[in-house]
Amino acid sequence: MLFNLLSEYPKAKRNINNRLLNKDINKKIALKFGKDYFDGKRSQGYGGYSYDGRWVTIAKKIIDHYNIKEGCKILDIGCAKGFLVKDLLDSKTGVKVFGLDVSEYAINNCHKDCIGHLHIGNACNLPFPDNSFDLVLAINTLHNLTKKRCIKALSEIQRVTKRGKAFVQVDSYKNKTDKQNFIDWMLTAKTHGTPNDWIKIFNDAGYKGDYYWTLI
Repeated sequence: MLFNLLSEYPKAKRNINNRLLNKDINKKIALKFGKDYFDGKRSQGYGGYSYDGRWVTIAKKIIDHYNIKEGCKILDIGCAKGFLVKDLLDSKTGVKVFGLDVSEYAINNCHKDCIGHLHIGNACNLPFPDNSFDLVLAINTLHNLTKKRCIKALSEIQRVTKRGKAFVQVDSYKNKTDKQNFIDWMLTAKTHGTPNDWIKIFNDAGYKGDYYWTLI
């Protein structure tokens, strides 16, 4: 189901022309998902990735919308340094929250409140039994996979979540101009398309959870 979870999330400022300078070098650096990607130049990634509380409202919205109770388990795929994990832990007493990310740098430099909650791993091979979580999140991360691996990751999300409760958000575009802006801006995306293209991928994977787009 279409659900605009991030409606109150601040929009990022983008200087596309600056990123286009040395784009091939910037992309190569970004795809390592290391220090330069998170805490280096904006042209190569986030331009500094530190906790600022922007996920607090989103975390509370997640707790309310998905009726998360004490004892529930949540998985955040593509958790980076765990800022959403921290805010979910703070939003509801007794909730068990775990994060998974491919970046060893991000996990090793996570928020101190997330130590012990985050793990290095990838979305295509989730190291959890079937029906492990009451909710699985994958926000702005699956488009970093090839289409084949996107479908595999979505099927893995479906496998580990109970009753199909999940939320996925991906970057997308609706017209040719926005598509070109997407191509010029994105450094790590390996799969992209219109919302209808993504719906087809969701259907091919048998994904039954909620979804939305970050429109470039």
